[in-house]
Amino acid sequence: MNWTKQVREHTSVNLSWDRLLPSEQPIYVSSLVYSFGVFTLSSLVIVIASGIIMASKDPVWYQFSSLGAYLRSVHFWSVQAFFFFLTLHLVAQFFMSSWREGRGATWVLGVLSFAISVITAFTGYLSRGDFFSQWNQVQSKDAFNGAGLDGFLNILNNGQVYGLHISVLPLLLIFLVGLHLLAVRRRGVVPPYSEDKERDVE
Repeated sequence: MNWTKQVREHTSVNLSWDRLLPSEQPIYVSSLVYSFGVFTLSSLVIVIASGIIMASKDPVWYQFSSLGAYLRSVHFWSVQAFFFFLTLHLVAQFFMSSWREGRGATWVLGVLSFAISVITAFTGYLSRGDFFSQWNQVQSKDAFNGAGLDGFLNILNNGQVYGLHISVLPLLLIFLVGLHLLAVRRRGVVPPYSEDKERDVE
């Protein structure tokens, strides 16, 4: 059997249309706890859309244009919503032990997405260009130097920080979130403990 046939058969079994776009979900998915992930993803879409528009302009545009200031506010508050729902999603899935029944990769991808999100938000904060971001940029320099990371990232280089924020880190985050969603679709959402107990009894 050649490898293309193996990949095709593996994909058709593990990522069928019924799993990628299911028309029915278990009754427990209607709980609010299972909506935090969707809220997080919706906020991320707004973050990316507003960020693309801002990046298509020069970095000064959103400081002197009323439309730019509006988009900057949309970008800022969607980031706040993103982290709010992401934290709720992470905490909820932790207490539900979402790594059960072979979902360890799904959990790891979610945690990695959270870590990359924090770094992306940090570089975005340093790219604001106001006094507070400049002050934090100078203070962060010592922390990066002390950790030995100054050889990889010059925190005082605005071009480098801005480039990471609008290109490298968002692409990495989108890639990880995409893998996370595929893993969720492949294994399904984790059932509550009560469902597991009922299955054990049966």
